[in-house]
Formats: sequence, C-alpha cells, structure tokens
Amino acid sequence: MVAESQAEAVVETESVAAPQAERVAESAPVTQHAPPMRHGGSHGMMNGRPPQISRASNKDETFAEGDHVVYPTHGVGRVEKIATEEIAGHKLELIHITFEENRMTLRVPVAKARSAGLRKLATRKLFDEALAVLKGKARVKRTMWSRRAQEYEAKINSGDPLAIAEVVRDLHRNSGQPDQSFSERQIYEAAMDRLAAELAALDQTDKLTAIVKLTNYIKTLT
Repeated sequence: MVAESQAEAVVETESVAAPQAERVAESAPVTQHAPPMRHGGSHGMMNGRPPQISRASNKDETFAEGDHVVYPTHGVGRVEKIATEEIAGHKLELIHITFEENRMTLRVPVAKARSAGLRKLATRKLFDEALAVLKGKARVKRTMWSRRAQEYEAKINSGDPLAIAEVVRDLHRNSGQPDQSFSERQIYEAAMDRLAAELAALDQTDKLTAIVKLTNYIKTLT
C-alpha cells in the first residue's frame, strides 16, 4: 500500500523547474506543483477525477529513452531515461520526462503510466482525424462561460488530440465574428499550443512552424 501511494504521489507531484529536478529526486518525492490552469481543477486532475485515457493511447504501449510522449496536463515531452529509484524505502521504475519549453522534469512510475494518461505521439492517421474535426461547425453550448471554460480545459488536459481540436474549432474566430474575451483567447491559445506541439513532434519541426501550418489550414476552411 505504501509503495502504491508513493507511486501515485510521484505521478501527481513530480514536476520541478530544471536544473533542480535531478538534485531533488535524489532525496525524496517532490511536493511542488505546477500551477493549474485558470479555470481547471487540481494539478493532474479534471474536476476532481484522474485524467481520462486519451483515444490516442494504446494499452500495450512501452516507452524508451528518446521517445516523444504526451502527458495530459503538460503536453509533449521527451523520455530522458527510465530508471529504478528508491522512494520512501520502496524501489520503483520511473520514466523521467523532460519538458524543455517549461524547464520541467516529471517522473512517472512505469506501472502507473497508462492510468496517468501518459502516451506516445498520436499516429498520423489519428492526427488527420483531429484536423478533420477542425472542419466541423463550432458547437457552443448555451451555458455560462465559466462552465464552458471548465469543459474546454478538461478537454485540453485530457491529452486527447481530437478533444483538443474540438476546443480550437469551437473557439476559433473568423473575420466578421465578435472578438474573443481575454479568457476565451487564453483557452484557445492553450489548445492551439497543445495541438501544434504534437504536430511539430510528428513533423519533426518546431512549434512555431506547426502553429503557422495549423493557422493556414484553418484559414482554408473559411
């Protein structure tokens, strides 16, 4: 029970600014949290529930050093190494994931990787399905913005490229449409950032190039 609870704790809290990550990891589990999104739930959770398994996940996935991976609440990272470490007196096999843009390192127990929502990059076929989602008509519920904002952020934090594409589609503004509020713009940009990061990894380019590619693609749909 202790080992299992410690494993869960590492999944939810092992995120620290580099270069401190490795130094802290040598002594004890990190308790520092990355700041949650403005309208979202707690770190690594959605409305108090664990992250949903993305449709891009495969239950048979294995991870190796150098792999690009997607963690629901942080987006695209790279597996730095997989190593066995002692946590609270128990040995755990941990996947070290680095997020260079945020100068962050996350350690996820191998045994908890799938339940934590960790996955490899989407296949090209699945990402094409996400692009197809962008072609659809925006579906905006007639509910309070605060409720819709929570739903949008839950989709972003699901790590599911199809759900993230739905956020981009629903919050995109064409010329002639009302301007977005600051909050809408923030969520739109967060969704676009996540989608572009995965496309960049698939195309082996950079995120800015991917954002331009997605933006130009959306323009062709109007």
